[in-house]
Amino acid sequence: MKSLRNTLFVLFLSVLPLVGFAASIDVNRADAPALAAGIAGVGPHLAEAIVQYRKAHGPFASLEQLLQVKGIGPRVLERNRDRLTVGRREDRPQPK
Repeated sequence: MKSLRNTLFVLFLSVLPLVGFAASIDVNRADAPALAAGIAGVGPHLAEAIVQYRKAHGPFASLEQLLQVKGIGPRVLERNRDRLTVGRREDRPQPK
């Protein structure tokens, strides 16, 4: 029994580093439920506000642009920065 517990513990520790890389959320493609589930401090109402902002203003060019959404502050952005993306460079609007 003890060896089974040790084996499971070692397996858990070997998978742990992969967990941090698994969840990346593209704020330009994710729907409101995915945003609410994946962004700490963002519930369904705020997630819908992100989607509505994106529809009204086009895709986010940078993560900092999320600060323009009412209810998203610097703390929420910094807390989630490592798991958020604005997609591939070619998907973003280019400056004119």
